[in-house]
Amino acid sequence: MTTKQHIPPEERLILALDLPSFDEATKWVNRLRGKIKFFKIGLQLFLNSHFRLVNIIADYGAKVFLDLKLHDIPNTVKNAIEQINNYPVEFTTVHCETGILKAAVNSAREVKIIAVTVLTSMDDNDLKLLGTSHSLENIVLNRVKLAKQIGCHGIVASGKEVARIKEVVGQDMLIIVPGIRPKTYKATDDQKRVVSPEEAIRAGADYIVIGRPILNSASPEESIEKIFEEISNNLL
Repeated sequence: MTTKQHIPPEERLILALDLPSFDEATKWVNRLRGKIKFFKIGLQLFLNSHFRLVNIIADYGAKVFLDLKLHDIPNTVKNAIEQINNYPVEFTTVHCETGILKAAVNSAREVKIIAVTVLTSMDDNDLKLLGTSHSLENIVLNRVKLAKQIGCHGIVASGKEVARIKEVVGQDMLIIVPGIRPKTYKATDDQKRVVSPEEAIRAGADYIVIGRPILNSASPEESIEKIFEEISNNLL
């Protein structure tokens, strides 16, 4: 476990490259590399580009969040992390189960292991359909405690749970919040637990992940500047 250091405001926005191809993603990286310091590569793009885009982003001096949400038997997760160790990846995600987290943390070298609590596309009704009687918030907090105990660098959670998470982990873990929707962006897409950039940062999020509201905007550069302004104005 490492104590978090000061994070520059311009690094707190992670642009999610939720795009289908290497060529399209590369165009966006080239277009925004002077503004965006942190890019997220998810499963769809990774299956198309593998580690090629990771190297390009790193060569530009930006950071990479490789968001694969690994969820397999511990030995397979261990082997996957050992592959990721060979590339300039800042963060990678694994699902929050004891064996998986231990395998990831014990195998990681430079890459920081980030535990996924409950996906922001899920709500209490989804959990009931899975047969659990526990509230979503309690499940998130229990998984946060587990991730902290095992030694993860951070967690992924909805902005709606950040304030409670801070009570549990204080400054000991990074909190990364997806499901961010600026107030001017009306669609929630497939997200159910959404917050604005301002709400997430004020609650104590260290990083916010935004994709479609930027990529689909009429002026991505202008949208980025507005988000940076919200971040800077609401840092605790």
